[in-house]
Formats: sequence, structure tokens, C-alpha cells
Amino acid sequence: MSASTTRGGLLHRLASRLASRLKGGEAYRLDPDMSPRMLADVTARRGFAALRGLRFRLRFGAGRGLIFAGHNVRIHHAYQIRAGRSLILEDGVYIDALSRQGVHFGNNVTIAKYAIIQVTGVAQNLGVGLRLGNHVGLGAFNFIGAQGGVSIGDNVICGPRVSFHAENHVYSDPDTPIRLQGVTRRGIVVEDDCWIGAGAMVLDGVRIGKGTVVAAGAIVTRDVPPYSVVAGVPARVIKSRRPEQPGALSEKDLTTTPEF
Repeated sequence: MSASTTRGGLLHRLASRLASRLKGGEAYRLDPDMSPRMLADVTARRGFAALRGLRFRLRFGAGRGLIFAGHNVRIHHAYQIRAGRSLILEDGVYIDALSRQGVHFGNNVTIAKYAIIQVTGVAQNLGVGLRLGNHVGLGAFNFIGAQGGVSIGDNVICGPRVSFHAENHVYSDPDTPIRLQGVTRRGIVVEDDCWIGAGAMVLDGVRIGKGTVVAAGAIVTRDVPPYSVVAGVPARVIKSRRPEQPGALSEKDLTTTPEF
């Protein structure tokens, strides 16, 4: 075994241990095919991101660990943000935390490139707030409109261009402009261990049960039972991940299967 191979293995082990420590002890192992140059590039990029994150860390209402910030990250009302360990804000992320309850990030949260978090639409009516659990990943170009409150549990992952809209406009009076008729807010809840596919949309008043998979492009307009797979517009349950549990839909109950 060459000296360079030995050094490369040592670098991988050290970097993996450091990443595990930053993640609070969660096992983390870098791909063994990463070359020393790749590893150096990744380490340098993370180091610069940590330096950029310092200015946000000092402005947050509370924070427990490092913040890794990409280029052109913009945050308004940062004093209303509370962050856990190892928050990653990739390039172009925009957060406006103005709200009644603020924005709370758990441990090991990643917000991918050009995602938008908007908690208040207009200053006349403050939004409720946003809460993300531990090990949550928001995809690139995600949008969270948390005016009515959005709560996302632990271990939830979202593909690119997923959106949450926790507010609806009232339009019952045809003689009054819709913008003047006010809004309704019921909030959105996504329970633990859900996967929301690319381009999916979740509307106000919805609770998505634990362990659910939402197919790409689905529009979720009503509550989803735990451990379901939903797809279509509007989204329907196409199968259960735990068909043995009471109340789960069987194959004969499914009259249509929307295309993915």
C-alpha cells in the first residue's frame, strides 16, 4: 500500500469523524471513492461556508452550533430565528422570519439552493411561524408560505420545487375584490419520516401522516393517513406502506391509480 493511499484513507477517516461530530454523533461516512483533491475541495468549501455563517449566527435569536451559509443568502428578522446544530443554508436561500411565533430549525437541517421561506405576507396580518424538526432537508427552489403556520417533523425530505401554502383567500363575495375579502388560515402539519417528491404542492389545512410518500407533482388538498403513498391532482392514496395496519386501503379499494 502506497503512502499516498494511506494518507488518503486517514483523511477520509478524519473528515468522516468530524462530520459525525458536527451532526451530534450520527454515523457519517464519506464515499471512499473521493480523492484527496475532492476531499480538500469539499472541506474548503464547508470552511468558507462556516465563516460566512458566523454573521448570521450572531444575529439569530438563539443557536446551538455552526451555520454553513452559501453565497447570496438573505435573511430578514433574523432575531426571530432559533437554530439547532449544523444548519446549512445553500446559495441564494431567502428567509423572512417576521411572524408571531418565529422560525425554529432543529438539528442538522439543510435548506438547498434558492429555497424561499416567507412567514408573513403583509404587515397588516402577521403570519404564525415555521417549525422544522431534526434531520430535515428542503430541496432546491422549495417555497414555504407559513402565514397560517407550518410544522414539519423529524427526518422529512423534500425534492426540488416543493411548495407549502398555509393560507387561502376568501372569495365568497363576487362584488368585492378578492384581495379585500381576507384570508383563512388553518396551518399545515407534516409528521415524521415523510418524503415529498419533486414539484409537489401542499395546501392549507392539510396534515400528512407519519411515514408518507408524496409522489412528484402531486397536489395535496386533504389529510393523508400515516404510511400512505399518494399521487395525482388532487392527491389520492394509491397504496399503504403498511397494508396490515387497521384502516389501510387494500388493492380492491383502489378504483384508480394516478400516473406518477
